Amino acid sequence: MAGIYVIADDGTPFRIGFALSNEFSDHVTERINYLYLAHSKLRPASFGPEIRIGVAPNDIRGTSRIKRGEKVIFEKPFLSGEANMSHTFANLEYHHFKYDLFRVPGDVHVHMFGTATLSFAEGIKAEEGDVFEIEVAEFGLPLRNPLKIAAEEEIAVKQL
Repeated sequence: MAGIYVIADDGTPFRIGFALSNEFSDHVTERINYLYLAHSKLRPASFGPEIRIGVAPNDIRGTSRIKRGEKVIFEKPFLSGEANMSHTFANLEYHHFKYDLFRVPGDVHVHMFGTATLSFAEGIKAEEGDVFEIEVAEFGLPLRNPLKIAAEEEIAVKQL
């Protein structure tokens, strides 16, 4: 789940609504050392394809799956919504937007709230071409993301 926000001219955060989201985390990197948690999150993420305007349902039930070609290699239900969270959206939003840094007029924020459904915990090793799919009936179309692995690039810093 992701909350979608826009910051008004006076610095007031406005929640537009909620969308399905996919935060790709590299748990292989994270397992090397727990201090690599932030590094494991430095991956592309997505939300949509539709934004549900207004408040989210209290109890959200969906399905996460990974397809490899035409075959489903992972599929599990997930729970979200305040009925299934440790904190309320209001509490999480307060702690995020209490900092001036996050209330710059014109900024758009996508806050991912997460869930406890992990394909990695089931021994799945993602491969290029796998399609990650997240589906919740109340949120319209499913979110689908194919995995593409970029070639490593050699970066050289130049002196000015």
